[in-house]
Amino acid sequence: MKRRNLGTTDVSAIGLGCMGIAGVSGMAAMYGEVDKDEAVRTIHRALEIGIDFLDTAEVYGPYANEEFLGEALKGKRGKAFIATKFGFKIVDGRSRGTDSRPENIRAVCEASLKRLQTDVIDLFYQHRVDPDVPIEDVVGTMADLQAQGKIRFIGLSEAGVGTLERATATHRIDALQSEYSLWEREVEKDILPACRKHGIAFVPYSPLGRGFLTGDVKRAEDYPETDYRRNDPRYQGANFDANMELVATVKRIADAHGAKPAQVALAWLLAQGPDIIPIPGTKKVKRLEENAGAADLALTAADVTALNAAAPVGGTAGERYDTPAKLAMLRI
Repeated sequence: MKRRNLGTTDVSAIGLGCMGIAGVSGMAAMYGEVDKDEAVRTIHRALEIGIDFLDTAEVYGPYANEEFLGEALKGKRGKAFIATKFGFKIVDGRSRGTDSRPENIRAVCEASLKRLQTDVIDLFYQHRVDPDVPIEDVVGTMADLQAQGKIRFIGLSEAGVGTLERATATHRIDALQSEYSLWEREVEKDILPACRKHGIAFVPYSPLGRGFLTGDVKRAEDYPETDYRRNDPRYQGANFDANMELVATVKRIADAHGAKPAQVALAWLLAQGPDIIPIPGTKKVKRLEENAGAADLALTAADVTALNAAAPVGGTAGERYDTPAKLAMLRI
């Protein structure tokens, strides 16, 4: 597996998003039922093939995802680069708004260290910007944790340019995580340039459009009530039909290379710059191995042009999230 720079170290060019193994805020089967034994095999296989950048969060489960990862990495911790996140107020197993008060950041760090069964978190992100806590206080607290040796690198997620500029004026920011894929390119307007200005690695989550870009999807109404995609606006009605037109282009290019659609979508992201480190999520070995193959897929200039034309910035049908509250937490 090829490597890419993050902070003063390097990680696998493609990481592994672990959210689907436990779901978010009580949605344990948000992307289908989970076979925990297969999920453990997936983590171990990732390390075997050189994927060491593993992404989790306190709110995944909540708590269960970190606990799972801690158990799965017993005896293998030295091979993994673990990223986790804080920043949600969790009440009765559900996220209830944001909480990035310094005392909560410190408490979450200690709890995450225990759940992950480690003495240091490699990358600690603020999961969503808290409008009630100055970013200077947030980053200052993270810098203190870094100085204490409890975290190695500092990250933000879904921060807007103004927040990012204030954060970098306080302390070095090593990574920014935001949604980025062929069907979500808004970050190209200002977020990605701001990261490059400050030498910040960019970590795309949902790089496969929550699975849509694999082409192996159904309409929203065909998923069970417990599945996140049932309420995803981009999986619904006319939006689904319009977005499948992009998938047709991805499939055509994949067929020309003898590749999978997911590999083309990831290869397109990797081609956007050496600072891009996507973290596709999966809980199955087969999908993991397919995703890993994207690192060796070389798209032609014509391929990239065709994909850009099929997926212009702002061209995807439907909102990113299904509620105003979720949308309001982006790019603050």
